[in-house]
Amino acid sequence: MGEVNDKQHEHVYMTALLILYAYKLGFKMSWGDALAKTGHKMHSNHYIGLAVDLNLFKDGQYLTETEAHQKLGEFWESIGGSWGGRFGDGNHYSLEHLGRK
Repeated sequence: MGEVNDKQHEHVYMTALLILYAYKLGFKMSWGDALAKTGHKMHSNHYIGLAVDLNLFKDGQYLTETEAHQKLGEFWESIGGSWGGRFGDGNHYSLEHLGRK
C-alpha cells in the first residue's frame, strides 16, 4: 500500500495547489466527491483517494460546464495530474498510479 499512500499524499498536496490557484483567479470551490465508496465507474481513483470532484463558483454562480474548469484543468495537468475535462468531466481531478491506468 506504500505506493498508493505516497500518491494519496501527493494528490492532497496538488489539490491544495489547485484550490489556491482557483481562488487566485477569483473562483470559489466546494467539495464534490473525494474518497467515494460508490457512484463511479469500476476501479475509479475516487475509491482509493486519488481523485476529487470540485464544485466551481464565480460571482455567486455555480459553474457546471467543463469549459469553466479549463484554466484549472490545464494547471492541474501542468503539475502532473489527469484532468477529467479531457473526457467531459470538467470538475474531476485525478492522479494516476502504476497499478491503474
